[in-house]
Amino acid sequence: MRIGFDATSAVSQGGGIGRYTRELLRALADADSENEYRVFYASRTRPHPLPPLPANFHITSLPFHDIWLARLWHRVLIPLPVNWITGPIDIFHSPDFTLPPISRRTRTLLTVHDLSFVRDPESAAPGLRRYLEVVVPRSVERADHILADSLATRDDLVELYGTAPQKISVLYSGVNETFQPIKNPSELEAVRARYMLGSGPFILAVSSLQPRKNFVRLIQAFAQLPHPELKLVIAGGRGWLYDAIFAEVERLKLNGRVIFPGFVADADLPALYSAARVLAYPSLYEGFGLPMLEAMACGTPVVASTASCLPEVAGEAALLVPPTEVEALAQALDQTLNDENVRAQLTAKGAERVRQFSWAKSARELVEIYRVLYQESEARSQKSEVGR
Repeated sequence: MRIGFDATSAVSQGGGIGRYTRELLRALADADSENEYRVFYASRTRPHPLPPLPANFHITSLPFHDIWLARLWHRVLIPLPVNWITGPIDIFHSPDFTLPPISRRTRTLLTVHDLSFVRDPESAAPGLRRYLEVVVPRSVERADHILADSLATRDDLVELYGTAPQKISVLYSGVNETFQPIKNPSELEAVRARYMLGSGPFILAVSSLQPRKNFVRLIQAFAQLPHPELKLVIAGGRGWLYDAIFAEVERLKLNGRVIFPGFVADADLPALYSAARVLAYPSLYEGFGLPMLEAMACGTPVVASTASCLPEVAGEAALLVPPTEVEALAQALDQTLNDENVRAQLTAKGAERVRQFSWAKSARELVEIYRVLYQESEARSQKSEVGR
């Protein structure tokens, strides 16, 4: 099979979909040495390099910003097929919500991570929301098959877009093997020093700063905890509509106790998770919730919300509370911080839960989906030849 793959998000985005795409490419490289992959990306700066890829992965770098492809394909609607970049391909996989024009003989696979811009429109940047509201349903309709990050996202596709369930496969994310408990004191001290976290206990949250992550309520819950030495570390780059987050820190006079270290490099995350007393993940909506599993892999207890897919992913390995109930969140955090029995149970269940998610498994399942799409395409071609 000749498989086209858009890796633009892998090189242009640090967290979220960028990490998903990099991990998926790395796992595909390990799982599949038989098929030919024609990978391309558009990015002038390439701040996040692709993982090392073997000889059956052919890489094309386009020397312009990815925004020009979006404008060309989705705003101006110029029908220039992606095959112009990849050459002849049997399957094209877009891992980032939108599907470009494709030649008629190429089968298409589209990954939809979530429909948060539909479920929670007030949490999305207005310009991006308007763009996604037009482009995503059009791409979903055109795609031959769709990958959803979770059962919750699959159900949203069926309910909100009327997508046929048989057109959707759920492909869970995995956890990179580098995520494991870090016990070396020098490594833990180094990450604390690098991000100026001090030596005391802290609650960790990992995500870009945006309304959907529910950080305002997390800060309110943190303010209720009777532990003056405790800090809250919200690690992630600035996303959008984040002014209310900083305003809440000011309002509650928590300057110095709520720390925003910015984007944290992937290499530092295992030590950061391991140094944390608990991971807080109180999102209003998620497509998967990978930081929960990464924290569990590092032996860190997790408190998360009951929203969307989070119970599906966490199972019984996290304390779950409704995302809008600040007092319940504060109680769950306090219990997880101080009750050693609860901490031990969550740590043990987390280690067990993580074993159910691996990128190797995801890659094997994805290659099989490619194979089915290819076989369907071959069957159609043979039927068309017979009908002539």
